[in-house]
Amino acid sequence: MAWNYEEMTPMQRSAVALIAFGPEVSAFVLKGLNEVELEKITVEIANMRDVPSDIEEKVISECHQIFMARQYVSQGGVDFAQQILEKAVGAHKAREIMHRLESSFSSKGFSLLKDIDPKQLTGFLQSEHPQTISLIMTQLSPQHAAAVLSELTPELQAEVSLRIATMEKIAPEILKEIESTLEGHFEETAGGEMSASGGAKAIAEILNLIDTSAEKNILQSLEAEDGDLASEIKNMMFVFDDLVLLDDRSIQRLLKEVETKDIAIALKATIDEVKNKIFSNVSERVAVMIKEEMEFMGPTRLSDVEAAQGRIVESVRRLEEEGQVIISGRGGKEDIIV
Repeated sequence: MAWNYEEMTPMQRSAVALIAFGPEVSAFVLKGLNEVELEKITVEIANMRDVPSDIEEKVISECHQIFMARQYVSQGGVDFAQQILEKAVGAHKAREIMHRLESSFSSKGFSLLKDIDPKQLTGFLQSEHPQTISLIMTQLSPQHAAAVLSELTPELQAEVSLRIATMEKIAPEILKEIESTLEGHFEETAGGEMSASGGAKAIAEILNLIDTSAEKNILQSLEAEDGDLASEIKNMMFVFDDLVLLDDRSIQRLLKEVETKDIAIALKATIDEVKNKIFSNVSERVAVMIKEEMEFMGPTRLSDVEAAQGRIVESVRRLEEEGQVIISGRGGKEDIIV
C-alpha cells in the first residue's frame, strides 16, 4: 500500500499501533474487542507489510497524546484537558485529539443503535425522560436522528430539540450509565462509532433532514423558549455556501431580494462553486459590476463578509418559508416537483 499518514483510516492506524506494541500488548487489547471489531482489525494487521518507521512513530505519538488526554480528563474534566493540550500541541491538534478521545468514549450500547429501525427505537424512547432521549439522539447520525425525531409526539419533538441544542459536553460516566439499558433492549444488533456532544449545530443538522411540518413545529416552540437560540439554529441549518443547493430559478428569485453590494461582499470569502452559481444566473453586465465592486472595496473584514452572508441567508430562509425558493434535498413530498 502507498503510505500516507493523513489518508490512513482509524482502523489502519490501530493496526499499525498494535504491530508496534508487540504481540503481548496486542493480544491483551484484542481480547477486549467484539467479533466485528476483531475481524476488521485482524484483516488490517494481516494486510500490513513493511510499515515505514516515520508512520509507526506518528501512530505511537498519536496514541501517547490520546492516553495523556484521557489522564487530563480524569484530573480536571474535558475543558481542563483541552487547555493543557492546546498549550502542548496547539489549538488545531488539540481539537483533533479531543474529537478522537470523545469518540472513544462511545460505549457498545450506543453502537448498537446504528441499525435499529427508527420506529422501533422511538417505541423504546417514548417512555424515557426527555433528557435521556436527547442524549441518545446525539449518538445517532443526523439522518437516523431525523427519522426518530419525526416519530416522536410534537411536544416531545420540541422539548428534545431544545435539550439537544443546549446540551454541553457529555461526561463519559453518564454515557456508561445508559449503556446497560440499551444493550438489554438491542443486544442483537451491532454498529459503529458515535459522537458524544450536542449543541445548536447538532440539532440544526437533524432539522435539515426532517420533514417540513415537524421542522416548523419544533422551531416555533424553540422561538417561544429561546429566540436567540432559535435564530442561531436557523442560520446553522442553511449556511451561505449552501447556495449551491438552490436551483437556478431559486437563485434568480433570491437575487431580486438582496442588494448587489451585499452579494459582492459575501462573495469575498466563499467557495468557487457559489461564485459560479451566482455569476451563471446574472447577465454579463451584472456579473462585471459585481466583480468590479469586489475589486473596488479591496480587503474586507471577515466580520463584514459574515454579516452580508447572514443577511442573504435570512432572505433564503424567508423565501423558503414563503415557498418561493426550493433547497435541494429538503422538505416533504409536497416540495417534490414532477
